[in-house]
Amino acid sequence: MTPRERLFAALEGRETDRVPVWLLFPYHATPYYADVRTRPSYREVFEASQRYAFTLNRRNLSVPLFTPEVETRDERFTRDGAEVTRHTLSFKGRSVSSEISRGVETKVSKLLKDEEELEAYCSFPVLTDPQAIHAALEEQLPQYEQERREFPMDLGAMMLDLGEPIGPLYGASKLEEYAVWSLTHDELVRGFLDRVMEQKRIVYRWCLERDLADVYFLVGSELASPPLVSRATFQRWIVPYAKELIERVHSYGKKVIQHYHGQIREILDDFVGMAPDGLHTIEAPPVGNCTFTQAFEATKSRITLIGNIQYDRFRSDTPGEMAKAVREVLEECRGKRLILSPSAGPYEPDIAPAMAANYMAFMRAAWDERS
Repeated sequence: MTPRERLFAALEGRETDRVPVWLLFPYHATPYYADVRTRPSYREVFEASQRYAFTLNRRNLSVPLFTPEVETRDERFTRDGAEVTRHTLSFKGRSVSSEISRGVETKVSKLLKDEEELEAYCSFPVLTDPQAIHAALEEQLPQYEQERREFPMDLGAMMLDLGEPIGPLYGASKLEEYAVWSLTHDELVRGFLDRVMEQKRIVYRWCLERDLADVYFLVGSELASPPLVSRATFQRWIVPYAKELIERVHSYGKKVIQHYHGQIREILDDFVGMAPDGLHTIEAPPVGNCTFTQAFEATKSRITLIGNIQYDRFRSDTPGEMAKAVREVLEECRGKRLILSPSAGPYEPDIAPAMAANYMAFMRAAWDERS
């Protein structure tokens, strides 16, 4: 099987010739991962990955959250010897500002720190005009199409990460207050999420109608889940929106992988209800609270589970320890719907030879184990 064939067989629950491996390496550069294709320290690992693993070329297409009537102002100045960057959003006399202050220590102040700022932010008009959204996407299409032409499709698939409604609110919020707002301002937040969902529907439909990707990556579920907020909040702020987006993607014959870091065991039934093709990443104790065995019992092989070697182990293990960890996962998951993967990364722009050796041991141990 080619890496691409192995990927789609795994996501569909079909038999594969070998355990599929995903390193989370994109093919083209992204701002959140190392550019593994061009960095010398990754060269051996990247070249080997084209044989031993599949590649999901994760790309992001974005549009402005708010309409042009929401004024944006960015400032740089010095205060008490620190360099300060301030970002302000304003609409009809209401403003919210975030700051990053870099002095002896770095201090970050979020856009939304209290309920008054939350109420202001949720009152700003979300961009839902299809023509404006289409125009913003069209500007990004030539670069995306170039990357798609350059990507060797036998290696895997193009994967679009278009976001979920919760993303902007989570990113803007002081988390201590965010948790409280799930109790005190639930209706306000859900009204805001509904408006953002209007935008997401337009963005997803535009991409799906143009057949831009075979896989879609949803990253919002971990942003409003236990223990930060209750399961009931997860079921209001995450589940209905993700379920609708997954159903839309499936209606075009495409695949969905949901990403979730953290305490997943309590909400596995909710993922079964959302019905993605794959779920990354199942984290066992002590980092998470769910073993693969427990996850397969909950999902009953209705979802392909992806994981779960912790990224820190690539830094700390010996190659022998890494190979043993891989064999233990494969034994636990034998006969089940599995894609072997690190829990995260690749973050470092350059890696030490020992970390490269662990990536190699990870791939080779999986390759040597027939499904």
